[in-house]
Amino acid sequence: MSYFSHMFSRLAGAVLAAGIAFATPAWAESADAGTISSGHMKVAMAATYPPFESVQDGKIVGSDPDFGNLLAKQLGMTVSFEDAKFSMLILGLSARRYDAIISGMYVTPERTAQAAAIPYAQTSSAILATAASGLKPKTPEDLCGMRVGIVSGTAYLPKLHELSARYCKTSGKGEIDIAEYPTTAEAIQAMLANNVQAGIQVANTAYALAAKSNGRILVSSTDLIYPQVIGIYVRKDNAALIQAITKGIQGLKQSGELDKWLKDNHLYMAPGSAS
Repeated sequence: MSYFSHMFSRLAGAVLAAGIAFATPAWAESADAGTISSGHMKVAMAATYPPFESVQDGKIVGSDPDFGNLLAKQLGMTVSFEDAKFSMLILGLSARRYDAIISGMYVTPERTAQAAAIPYAQTSSAILATAASGLKPKTPEDLCGMRVGIVSGTAYLPKLHELSARYCKTSGKGEIDIAEYPTTAEAIQAMLANNVQAGIQVANTAYALAAKSNGRILVSSTDLIYPQVIGIYVRKDNAALIQAITKGIQGLKQSGELDKWLKDNHLYMAPGSAS
């Protein structure tokens, strides 16, 4: 998800306290064990990645703050959100500056070597095309022979190069002509200017861009493309909070609130999430 930083300029940081006393479930005494302040969960996120999180009018908003509020309510806690640089999130967690990270952070071996990850959603990429082109590529294979705009450094860039060489070229469909752009805004502008025929973005970002394009850009893919699990990160030695969050996610699943949040944000249930 780190490539979102190309899309939006850095906005002012904020620390927001919810200040709301939520109804307390029967097991809440164990839920707040392990937090820096009893009954309160301090959550860090890099607020430069809409629609996951961003700052608007001095307030951190987005799908992750929404989820954080749902989880805190389930745990019977108050919650606050702290903006931090994405590259510094796990370092700050290890230094006990906050209790958890909820920042659309992919679950990777490199990160789970440093902190515990509790899966809460699965995201994927989506293919975008301009309405004017009449093209509707549904799968990466459909991009063979097309010029595709991609943000430099994204996780699926090497996958497209591999697909182009392994499948497109050998099947005689023409290689994918990949045009790299430093920012998402520039990649989208290239589409609108007909310099590229399609693009790939993280799915919920793709839907947000399409919704704001007044019908000029469409999400043409229909299935998960290059799925990635995202997780809540907690210190490995904080067994009490790991257990509490796991139970909290289980409660959100049972109540249907997690499923609604996932659908509202074009996300999916994470394999191996609390059950």
